[in-house]
Amino acid sequence: MNIIRHFITITKHRLLVMKLCFKCGLYYQGLTHDLSKYSFVEFFEGAKYYVGTHSPISECRKKTGISMAWLHHKGRNKHHGEYWMDNGKCLVIPYKYAVESICDQIAAGKNYKGKKYDDTEPLNHWVKNYNPDRINKKTAKFFEQVFTDLSIYGEKKVLNKKYLKETYKRFCE
Repeated sequence: MNIIRHFITITKHRLLVMKLCFKCGLYYQGLTHDLSKYSFVEFFEGAKYYVGTHSPISECRKKTGISMAWLHHKGRNKHHGEYWMDNGKCLVIPYKYAVESICDQIAAGKNYKGKKYDDTEPLNHWVKNYNPDRINKKTAKFFEQVFTDLSIYGEKKVLNKKYLKETYKRFCE
C-alpha cells in the first residue's frame, strides 16, 4: 500500500488543477476540485492500487473488474461526464464544470507524464478514450476543439476565459 505516494500524487494533481482553473477564472472549482479523493473509499482504494504512472482506478479495474472509488467519485464530482448521465441520456455539462474537466485532464497528463508531457497529450488521451455513450455530443465537440487548439497553440492561448467562453458558446449553447 502506497499511502504517502498516493497522497502526494492526488495533492499535486489538485494543486495543478487549481492553478489551471484559476487561469480560467474558476476559483471555486479550483479550490474544491476532487476533495472526495481524500474520503475513505476513494483514498484507500487509490493507495492500494497506486502505480504512479496512471490512475489507480484503472489499475483496480484491471485487477478486480470494478472500482468502488470511481463509483463514489463520479457521483460527487460534476466535472465528470458520467455525473450528467441519467437513464442513458447525457446532458450538456455546464460551462464551469466542462472547463474544470479540461483543467483536470491537462493536470492528469502533467502529473502522470511529468517532463514527457506536452500539449498534445490531452488530445491524444481524448482520442484514445472518448466514448460517445458517456458524454453529450455537444460537450464532446467542445472538449475536442479545446484539446485540438491546445495541441496547436498551447496552454496560454487556450486557458483563458474569453477563448473558453466563446468556444463553449459555439458548441454547447
